[in-house]
Amino acid sequence: MEERAIVEETTPFVRDVLLPGGPGHVPRIDPAACRFRLRIAASSVHRWGVFAAEDIPKRRRVIEYTGQRIGLREAYRRRLRPQLYLFRCSARRLIDGGIGGSGAEFINHGCAPNLVARFDRRRVFLSSLRAIAAGEELLLDYQVRGDVEPIPCACGTPACRGFLNALD
Repeated sequence: MEERAIVEETTPFVRDVLLPGGPGHVPRIDPAACRFRLRIAASSVHRWGVFAAEDIPKRRRVIEYTGQRIGLREAYRRRLRPQLYLFRCSARRLIDGGIGGSGAEFINHGCAPNLVARFDRRRVFLSSLRAIAAGEELLLDYQVRGDVEPIPCACGTPACRGFLNALD
């Protein structure tokens, strides 16, 4: 009860942007954004993960990355959030999956990914690179770029490069 009172006393920015979903938020998949059945469960890579609930053939759109569209200045403000769900879709625009996301924001990084991002105008679709078996965790190579400190990787694959950052 105390946690709820604290959230209600915060500013709209803190409540809606830094704490999206509020206390006790349970991750979910938006079926309207998916082409295949997916589920969210605890992940050995990091916190939550997205898993295939059915076999997915290679080269198929799996899920659309949705959320609030923001600019660089707003993305900088949101960097205070403990978990960032920002996907860069152009030089000056990002999608914040933490607000209005499809569930794709819970797809973890993997150095040997089974998904790749494909852009179709202003939309971002995550497509399968290979056949994905039911029960397999969906992974995307984040390829973090820019002036960012190296972010350690926990994917555990033999091909692990040790960091989420791109090799430039």
